[in-house]
Amino acid sequence: MAGAAGRSKRAGPRDMRAGVELLWGERDRPARGPKPSLTPRRIADEAVAVADAEGLEAVSMGRVAAGLGVSGMALYRYVPGKTELVELMVEVVLAGVPDLTDAGPEWRERLAAWSRRSWQVYADHPWLLAATAMRRQIMGPHQLGWLDAAHAALEPTGLGAADRQRVVLLLIGQVRSLAQQRADFDAEHAREWGRLTGELLERHSDRFPALTRAIADGAFESNGAESLDFGLDRILDGVQALIAEASP
Repeated sequence: MAGAAGRSKRAGPRDMRAGVELLWGERDRPARGPKPSLTPRRIADEAVAVADAEGLEAVSMGRVAAGLGVSGMALYRYVPGKTELVELMVEVVLAGVPDLTDAGPEWRERLAAWSRRSWQVYADHPWLLAATAMRRQIMGPHQLGWLDAAHAALEPTGLGAADRQRVVLLLIGQVRSLAQQRADFDAEHAREWGRLTGELLERHSDRFPALTRAIADGAFESNGAESLDFGLDRILDGVQALIAEASP
């Protein structure tokens, strides 16, 4: 979605090098002339505000320009298109790269803290799920900093680099799955679903006895934070076992 929107203003394929320069602050700045009225960061901040309020689909160059009180074409002096704008937005909301040393000395404590902080970012900015879908987007220093922090927490375990990356992907998958459930949650729909499902199971409890008992015992009553902790504990238990197997 973001890629298609970004290409709409282009005559040819995307210049990915320009995106790298933008994200990493490597664009040349003119030594002379008036100070620019806008900056990529200011533009990204406005886009984040729109996405937080209305979702990523509401973000467009024109909408962001209107919020900044400038013409749509004015933004293209700073950001080539929506693709680059979304990448900048991701970089802005990931600016708080976690320092995991305050979580404790052990790898398990640090990875748990990393995962919970990731969960909080997704909770604060639900559009981040779509913006960081599994595609080869350009990553800025903040996004890479999050990955670096997770790898650094795992280095003392003695696991190989490939296994460390697999662990990171498992944790990201757990966080993203629960963040998606949270983003999709609608209280009114959930109440109606619960009512209809309850009525169905009352009529057909003999066909689904185990499920009927589980629901009656509160199987669906846990919240997102409880599910996150449960999943983290199970994943980290598995990592602990993997470390033990790999130890001489």
